[in-house]
Amino acid sequence: MTSPPTTSAPLTDTSSDIGADEELTAPKWQYFDDELARTSLWAKITRMPRLTVDALSWAWHANRRDLLTALAASTLAAVLSAVSLASVTRVLDALLAQGTIIERVEQALPAVALVAAVAAVAGAVRLAADWALARLGTQTERIVELQLFDLTTRANLVAFDDEAWADAMYRSRDRGLYEVPRMVTACLEVLSALVGLLSMAGVLAVLHPLLLPLLLVSVVPTGWAAMRAARMEYQAQRRLSTGRRRRWTLGDRMAARDSAAELRSYTMRDSLIADYSALADRERATMLSVAWRQTRVRAVGALAGGAATALTYAVLGGLLVAGWMPLAAVGTAVLALQRAQGQMRQSLHSLNRVYESGLYFADFTEFCDRTRAQLPPAPTAPPPARMEQVRVHEAAFTYPTRDEPSLQGVTVHVEAGETVALVGENGSGKSTLARLLGGLYRPQSGTVTWNGTDYTAIGTSVRDRISVIIQDHTRWPMTARRNVTMAQDCDSARLEEAARLSGTDEVVAALPQGWGTLLDTTFASGVNLSGGQWQRLAAARGFHREADLLIADEPTSALDARAEHRFFTTIHEHAARTGAAVVLITHRLASVRRADRIYVLHQGRVVEHGTHTQLMERGGRYADLFTLQARAYQDPEQDR
Repeated sequence: MTSPPTTSAPLTDTSSDIGADEELTAPKWQYFDDELARTSLWAKITRMPRLTVDALSWAWHANRRDLLTALAASTLAAVLSAVSLASVTRVLDALLAQGTIIERVEQALPAVALVAAVAAVAGAVRLAADWALARLGTQTERIVELQLFDLTTRANLVAFDDEAWADAMYRSRDRGLYEVPRMVTACLEVLSALVGLLSMAGVLAVLHPLLLPLLLVSVVPTGWAAMRAARMEYQAQRRLSTGRRRRWTLGDRMAARDSAAELRSYTMRDSLIADYSALADRERATMLSVAWRQTRVRAVGALAGGAATALTYAVLGGLLVAGWMPLAAVGTAVLALQRAQGQMRQSLHSLNRVYESGLYFADFTEFCDRTRAQLPPAPTAPPPARMEQVRVHEAAFTYPTRDEPSLQGVTVHVEAGETVALVGENGSGKSTLARLLGGLYRPQSGTVTWNGTDYTAIGTSVRDRISVIIQDHTRWPMTARRNVTMAQDCDSARLEEAARLSGTDEVVAALPQGWGTLLDTTFASGVNLSGGQWQRLAAARGFHREADLLIADEPTSALDARAEHRFFTTIHEHAARTGAAVVLITHRLASVRRADRIYVLHQGRVVEHGTHTQLMERGGRYADLFTLQARAYQDPEQDR
């Protein structure tokens, strides 16, 4: 099972947050539950054919030969069941005929042999169907999962900041995508059961037409109860979606190495377990309530079904007493009713599985549709040429979970070969602006252009010419080499140069297997790196990529003074050698003095821009920040 995604929302640990009903049962779930309650059972059943077609189309795409084999084998097995029943009639006729017991047994032997042969063939056919279904389930699950990850890896980055999208992805990964193989199996079982039921119904109709409506009445209550119980569970799962995702996140933090030290340092164990328990208790109480309501519904269905079955056998007895059916026909009818009831129950059970799986599968299709709307538009311009200028003009951007914009009317430009610095206090919009420049976000208004062509027209190919050193870099569970190259292939010369520029060469030299060392301690041969060592690897990623624009977002926050000095020296060396432009985001203002232009951001706006000298002469916000930092280094007594 793949791991549920984390949410972009902050993980607050106060008991008031965990205990608030609205936090775990948001109004959007309440509205959806009301809509489900208003929708009739018949309306839901009429939607199942479309879901069935969708599921079978996935199976067809996975392996059409296995799908056809399973379909043909299941249908043939159902027909053979009716043939076997017809043969049983001949056996009963022979056994109840005139003559000695030996004569009657001899007359019945050919029919008995036919019954045995049909049973053997039916068993072999069912094995073939089960084998094909087992193969089909694994293959279908694989292509559905790949479809999910194909969409999540192409979706616009801003989608991950949308709580509704994150919840939809969790539901899809948690269960939605795994319901497709179940739906395929259940659909084939429904078809097989319906074919068998029609065959049995034909036998019953020949024996006496009155048996058909009685058969229907005897099994419908149980099917109704199963359908209603499935809807109850699905509604509960929808309501618990956000809480489960949050509980999983808390559990992950309590069992992860990255958070283990801070958890112990701040003695968070008791409070985290209390928060986790509150979420788990809420989920348990909800599911226990659902189980109790399901039991009552199923009990009503079982009682009604039992009464209808008793009525059916009473009618059979009446037909026998009245002489309207011979004893052999009654015996065949009993067997036919039992098999037909079994087929009907199987059909309703499988239909219930289609319905239940269809509800969860609908989460998957809903997420896919939602994500397709988040995919970048098709490019209308050719791939970009070598960078001459990147320009952000009057750009505004607001995150889905925020009301206040992160950027408002921002205009900046970067020329080829320049070093441009973005500075400002936390939350001023620097990283958001960097993501606009990197083609990761699109502004809601304004433009971002590459050599005068809008990023939207160019499409994702603009990223091929941009390299990013991300502040919150990912610690990939791969080798040191893959953590730098980010791909299977490797240019040794580029790798060594990137390692030299970033200082990663010193890190790799100390690793037991050099570049081939696995950087994940959850595996036996893996090793762990310090935060500063990981930051060097992240910087090497940026240097390794051949790009016209290098964006470095707080690239030295975890480095020591010597490593930091080396980085800022080499980044200018790299820019001069390659002709690449550099956009540098840092709080270490002493490192931006050599920048060709400095943009100062405050509350999402550019409030100042110019060279270091110009900004210092102006005496504005930049001068205040720079002076404050410089004074802290020069006169420590000033801070006392």
